[in-house]
Amino acid sequence: MDFGSVWRRVIGAAAILLALAVPATAHPHIFIDAKVAVVFDASGAVAGLRHAWTFDTAFSAWMVQGLDTNGDRETSPDELQELADENMVGLADYGFYTYAGEGDALMAFTPGGDQRMVYQDGRVTLTYSADAVTSMPVSGRFELAVYDPEYYVAIGFAGVGDVTLENAPASCSALLEPPKPMDPDVEERLYALGPEVLELPPDLAAAMRGTQGMIVVTCGDAPVAAPASALEAVNQVAEARPTTPFGGPPPEPGLNLPRTGFFGWLQDQQRNFYGAMTASLDALRTDWTAFWVLGGLSFLYGIFHAAGPGHGKVVISSYVLANETQLRRGVLLSVLSAMLQSLVAVVFVLIAAGILGMTSIAMGDAANWIGIASYALVALLGLWLVARKVFGWGGHDHGDMAHKAHEHLHGHDHEHHDHDHHDHDGHVHVVTPQATGGSLREQLGVVLAVGLRPCSGALVVLVFALSQGLLPAGIAAVFLMGAGTAITVAVLATIAVTAKGLARRVGGADNPVTAAVVWWLELLGAVAVLAFGVLLLIASL
Repeated sequence: MDFGSVWRRVIGAAAILLALAVPATAHPHIFIDAKVAVVFDASGAVAGLRHAWTFDTAFSAWMVQGLDTNGDRETSPDELQELADENMVGLADYGFYTYAGEGDALMAFTPGGDQRMVYQDGRVTLTYSADAVTSMPVSGRFELAVYDPEYYVAIGFAGVGDVTLENAPASCSALLEPPKPMDPDVEERLYALGPEVLELPPDLAAAMRGTQGMIVVTCGDAPVAAPASALEAVNQVAEARPTTPFGGPPPEPGLNLPRTGFFGWLQDQQRNFYGAMTASLDALRTDWTAFWVLGGLSFLYGIFHAAGPGHGKVVISSYVLANETQLRRGVLLSVLSAMLQSLVAVVFVLIAAGILGMTSIAMGDAANWIGIASYALVALLGLWLVARKVFGWGGHDHGDMAHKAHEHLHGHDHEHHDHDHHDHDGHVHVVTPQATGGSLREQLGVVLAVGLRPCSGALVVLVFALSQGLLPAGIAAVFLMGAGTAITVAVLATIAVTAKGLARRVGGADNPVTAAVVWWLELLGAVAVLAFGVLLLIASL
């Protein structure tokens, strides 16, 4: 057997998987009620914007964590000023989540320097100005979209009353357009971007503007109809972006799935359940019966959360595909990793916020390093699985590839039968005595790799619960989220195990061709773990 040829196939399979897996966030963890003033200069051109963003109660509690420096139990604007200044640096790098202009001509903005944050009635409001580098006259349809294309931050305007025009010509007016479906050509090119594109390029995001709603300003007799989509923006070169603004927990990379159809509906459900869950936690301050609602919402949120993009289900499903593992082991791995993820989130918040009094930015940085360690473990696990599969290390594979090829060519599988055992249901499981030790170590590695990285939403919920004196309810909610996650991941792991078992039964366990097909399926699972781990590690650095 030519090992060079094998490794070329392994690398080729990894390249395909990397092309299919690009970072994306599953759903928003930050909700903003936005208002904006479009500021005109004396010539009647748009000269800047004044934003007012009010954050949801859960994330507001995360933001003010550790910032009450004088201990008076009030977080004043002065105590929030440093955070406001840091947010402006991050927002400037993200273009203020603002895409404004006519057609393909987009405006560039710089911070106005008047940023300020106020914490009142349990919510943080950030106000700031974004000054135009070059003013833009409104000659036709001026479009203003304020949104995060990665969907980590959900920014919404309640109505056209939240949009004001300052110093505008009398003939100017504004309207709010509802979200519209993504242009098919933009969607096709969006998902054709390679794995080296870690964030959406600004011009591609501009081509997508309107998919989450848009403000349209017209002056005089300019038409309101939308122009043709700016498809050329898709071809611009992307640049990696810095840390997410607002000091939030690091986004959760996963598979880049379409935001339309079933996956679009799935993301909407994730957002709705997350919002309802934090609202019910907030209601617990005055009504303890809301705990039952909180519990049910948390469990359902966990189910939908795990069904979206994320690394847990990919790693576990690929691992059980790469190993001749009993079904109950796949389910057990799913449950243990989900419960460890919940436990890590609880311990992290208790130590970081409850004991050390760390700020939200410090906690976000710490959580990011935990995520990096988790992804490194995934990559190392994948590397071991691939090496073991190719060279027959660790006892699971009986002999190296050359020996397997010899067995398949001559139809001899006696040594294989010496080590296999059959369950009463006819399934073949290679769980030999000499493989047990390695298998347990691998399973521990899988649980640690998946469970070490806490869910960002769980961190925000726990900090909010801690700030409101509702920590027990927050902990219960997080473990119920974990239970929901475990169910979804266990279902996917079951599908992976069943698919391989079906392939063996259809082809016959003694058939050398079947043995070869199963071997390649297992190698593909190992390559998937390696490729996904490497991609996540690159995306998080």
